[in-house]
Amino acid sequence: MKQVLRDLAALVARIGVGGIFFANGWTKLEDGLKITGAKFLEQGAPAPGAWATVTMLAELIGGALLIAGLAVSATGLILFAEALAVFLVAPPLNPITMNELILLGAASLLLAVVGAGRISVDHMVVIRRRESEAASEFAADNEADRVIASLREPEESPPPEPEPEISPTEDTAPHPRPRGQVEQKRNEEPAPAPAPPGDTLVAGRKKPQARTRRTSTE
Repeated sequence: MKQVLRDLAALVARIGVGGIFFANGWTKLEDGLKITGAKFLEQGAPAPGAWATVTMLAELIGGALLIAGLAVSATGLILFAEALAVFLVAPPLNPITMNELILLGAASLLLAVVGAGRISVDHMVVIRRRESEAASEFAADNEADRVIASLREPEESPPPEPEPEISPTEDTAPHPRPRGQVEQKRNEEPAPAPAPPGDTLVAGRKKPQARTRRTSTE
């Protein structure tokens, strides 16, 4: 709420101060540079023609810029300098009195310091352009950060774990024996003893053969 009141107060001050400056410059323009220069000459101003031209342009252009709210800081300083120069060099011309000149100079300086407020061309155009430039710079910084992060990712990734080495002694996988060794081992093994006649191997045991009984035939 306070910001809204400040913006409205700045708008009213700009319209009032800028309107008075613009009206005074328009009066000088209607009178013409020769008549305005003659009035400055009567007031004792040096180079009255140059004074008439400078003050007329400063009041017309400066007043319009204050009303629109464009470049208020620079415009306020220029109008303050113009009012101070007229106050020091020559008394003000009608319709502005000495008191009004002092008030206009003070108000112009205040607007130059305080600013135009948000209801102004400065805020709607210049400030937005600055915000867009700042946003583009911010986007460029983010892009640069992403590029730097992508370059750093391979360096920061953990190194791959080395594969476990298998020593020859720990190798437990079965390997086929050479054919010569197998035949040599078979030759070295003793041959099984032959079973005695009449005996039969049953379930790993020798079973004696049943003897037939002789029947006597007497």
